Amino acid sequence: MTEEDDEKAALISFLEYQRASVRSIVEGLSEEGWHTSVVPSGWTPAGFVEHLGGAEFHWFQQVIEGNVEDFSSEEGFVPYDPYAAFISDVPSAEILRNYKETCDLSDTVLAKTSMSAKPKGRHGDAEVPNVRWVVLHMIEETATHSGHLEIARELLDGQVRLGNR
Repeated sequence: MTEEDDEKAALISFLEYQRASVRSIVEGLSEEGWHTSVVPSGWTPAGFVEHLGGAEFHWFQQVIEGNVEDFSSEEGFVPYDPYAAFISDVPSAEILRNYKETCDLSDTVLAKTSMSAKPKGRHGDAEVPNVRWVVLHMIEETATHSGHLEIARELLDGQVRLGNR
C-alpha cells in the first residue's frame, strides 16, 4: 500500500466510526423520541439524522462527483434550510434507510477517488481544494452531530454512552 492508500483507509475508517456512532445513539429510540425536541432551537433527532444524510449527499454526490440532483427529491425529505431547525416528519426507519444508502453511495465515490483529487462540483460559491478536505469536514460534521444526538438521547430517555459501542 502507498502512503496515500494508508491515509485514505484511515480517513474512511474514522468517518465510518462516526457514522456508526450516530446509528448506535439512535438505535432503540422510540418513534416519539425521534420527533421530539429537547432544546430551545427546536431540532429533533430525526431532523439531525436526516440532515446528516443530506450532508453526505451534498458533499460526496454534488461536490465531489458534480451531480446536480437534489437530495430533497427523495420523497418526504425537505430541502435544506440553514436557518431552520433540523426537524423531520419522516418515519425513523425511512430516515435510517436513507442515511445508510446515502453513506453507501458516498463510500462508492471514495473507493474510486483519490484524496488529492479536485472535486467536480462546488459548495455554494466556495471552491473545495480536494477530496481529503471533504472527508475531514464530514468526519467533523458527523462527530459534532453525534455529540448533539448523545445529549438529546440522554434528555429523552436517560440512555447514556451509546456512541459506537
